[in-house]
Amino acid sequence: MSTTLDFCGTIGNTPLIRLNKLSELTGCEILGKAEFLNPGGSVKDRAALGIVEDAERKGLLKPGGTIVEGTAGNTGIGLALVGNAKGYKTIIIIPNTQAPDKMEMLRNMGAEVRPVKPAPFSNPGNYNHIAKQVAEDTENAYWANQFDNTANTDFHFETTGPEIWKQTQGQVNAFVTAVGTGGTLAGISSYLKSQSQNVQTACVDPFGASMWSWFKYGHHDFDDGDSIAEGIGQTRVTENVARAKIDTAFRCHDRHMITIVRHLIKSEGLFLGASSGINVGGAVKVALEGGPGQTIVTILCDTAQKYMSRLFDQDWLTENDLPPEDLSVEAMIDEMKAEA
Repeated sequence: MSTTLDFCGTIGNTPLIRLNKLSELTGCEILGKAEFLNPGGSVKDRAALGIVEDAERKGLLKPGGTIVEGTAGNTGIGLALVGNAKGYKTIIIIPNTQAPDKMEMLRNMGAEVRPVKPAPFSNPGNYNHIAKQVAEDTENAYWANQFDNTANTDFHFETTGPEIWKQTQGQVNAFVTAVGTGGTLAGISSYLKSQSQNVQTACVDPFGASMWSWFKYGHHDFDDGDSIAEGIGQTRVTENVARAKIDTAFRCHDRHMITIVRHLIKSEGLFLGASSGINVGGAVKVALEGGPGQTIVTILCDTAQKYMSRLFDQDWLTENDLPPEDLSVEAMIDEMKAEA
């Protein structure tokens, strides 16, 4: 008899994919956790399910209720789909600077989408603060609060971390990922450290973010530069970030991210977004710093379909000082070595 699952039951248990060329060039096993294969198309399906199920257990989310969240896109997609499967409505507050592809997807999934002007977290007009207010003003509503709701971290500790440990037969030497909410980094790093303190855990940031500064220097004063990556690049220590167990941190240039995204398409058959490019760039840096023989795991967050109007638009890239040069991964690795 075959085993059947509902929508929520298909979230998680994603495979590890060996990145062949980069593994060969570095002498390491560079493995990507294929979170883009989750049913909603991203790693954020896990956070969405973990947060919703935690709220249900605590009686905070009641039948027929509304889930409200401030999000750059992927968590909203996960919440909308999990909400649909469980009978909840969804209201998404999103910065209007995000790719229009994501907003259209959310609307097509039945979510109510409310774009707002971008504002720093210190500003009452920040999309997270607006989401909290909308939840308070809406009857039978629940604010998911993905950044500071540690059910996010807990779900990764309970699922993603153990999956990586089992899939590598406990032979993982290093884990690296960027920070969005911090839940993925915190949950996986905490689990792997609970299994072996010898596992090196690292945070990779795009330029313009400051978590690398926080983990490396104990403050977030260094946030120079900028990045086109969406959904990652934190400038404050969220409740989830605070729970991360991190050994080291560094940054990845957008030039290198784009090189990696193009390489993954052409050489690995993987059509992935900018955050995956940043993460793989981080894995390469760990490989170069630690030397050959390591087994390094990172997160392949989502596909590039949500970013077609930007990440693959040569005019848009040029306008953002990212001319469409064709940098080889070999040349990229040489540049990374020179930076070290």
